[in-house]
Formats: sequence, structure tokens, C-alpha cells
Amino acid sequence: MRKPIIAGNWKMNKTAAEAEALIAELKPLVAKSKPDVVICVPYTDLWAAKAAIAGSKIRLGAENVAWADSGAFTGEISAAMLKEIGVEYVIIGHSERRTYFGETDETVNKRLKQALANGLKPIVCVGETLVEREKNKTKRILKKQVLDGFKDVTDFSDIVIAYEPVWAIGTGKTATAEDANKTIGYIRSLVKKTWGAEVAKSLRIQYGGSMKPSNAKELMAMKNIDGGLIGGAALKAQDFAAIVNYKD
Repeated sequence: MRKPIIAGNWKMNKTAAEAEALIAELKPLVAKSKPDVVICVPYTDLWAAKAAIAGSKIRLGAENVAWADSGAFTGEISAAMLKEIGVEYVIIGHSERRTYFGETDETVNKRLKQALANGLKPIVCVGETLVEREKNKTKRILKKQVLDGFKDVTDFSDIVIAYEPVWAIGTGKTATAEDANKTIGYIRSLVKKTWGAEVAKSLRIQYGGSMKPSNAKELMAMKNIDGGLIGGAALKAQDFAAIVNYKD
């Protein structure tokens, strides 16, 4: 059985003080959580978040990682810097990074390898846009993102994939649970064909398209969905906890 993982992506929200307040409210609400619980916070919140989650089940994540050890990469943060703070997870290839900041499957692959080499657990995002979906290119896009993004990777034990239909992020739209399960099943079949049945069977794949308290239980009941990468709902302790505790 794959253990579910619910990860919050705070994006560019919350000051350090606001992060501390949110975590203080969240901690008792997820104290008995069955899934793994991760919060991926802005770089400036990492130290405060690390201290605030002490003694809880909440794990710390960052929202990106550089593809180099060090050097002339203004504005980037290295894996070693994240590890020093106590970061355990890192989001790679989020659709907003692809859309606004030039992320490609090649740079996703470079960041992924850097994260793995430094003992970070990557949450690698894949997904199609609305235009690609309407042109029936979903499978073609996902195949390229998976095969190119995971090129030369052999150990998937610490990797999580997040399927995020871009058309459902921040729009309030969501794929039906059956559609999400079917698409994630296709991703799992790609992994099986390329890296083997055991990898596909053990790999955790999240749904990242507007999972919220009202649909979390239905989505999580699907056999191929192993968790959620949560955006807006992660900024409200009660909502995020309701998703984490979807079985209750």
C-alpha cells in the first residue's frame, strides 16, 4: 500500500510571522493524520516554519531548487542551502514555474537530479494546459514531460509525482475523480513501461488540480490517486486539515 501524501504549496504567500501563526493553528488539527503532511513554503519562511513545526508530524518543503551546487546564479537557492535549514521535500516543475519563469522538461530534469543527489525528496509536477487538453494532446504532453523530466533517473524511492491539470489550478475547476484517476493511471502506465512494474506500483502520484475539502474524499478514494498538492486551501488551516483528515 502506498502511503498518501498531502502537500501544501503556499506559493508567494505568508510572511514569516504569518507562517508561524498558520502552523500554530494547523499543528493540533493534523496531529493524528494518517497521510504524510508537507508544507512547501516561500524561501523567507523556511527558518520560521522549521522552528514552528518542531515536534509535529508536519514535514518541511521548499517551492524550487537550483540545478547547480553553487555559482553565478543570482536569485537561485541550492539544495545544500535547503538541506542546511532542514528542508525535506522540494517542488520541481510547477506549472507556474513553466508558464512564468521558463521552466522546461530539461531544467526540471537537472533540478530533479540535483535534489536527489543532495537527499531531497522531489515533488515533480506534470500536467497539460486547457488548450492542450482541448486539442486532445494530454497523453502526448504527459509522455514528454515524464520521459524527458525523469531522463536517466533510476531510483524513484524518494520521488513523488504531482499531476496538475493546469486548466484546473486556481480556477475552481476540477477534473472529475474518474478523469483524474484515469489520467494518473496513464502516468503510472508510462512509468511501468519505462522503469518497470515495481517502480510504478510503489510510486506515489498526487492530484494537484484544485483539491479541496468538498472533493478530497472522492478523489482520494480513487485507486491511482495517492494524495494532493494543495494550493489555495493550504493557506487556511481548517481547510488544509480537512483535506489531510479526509477519511474522518
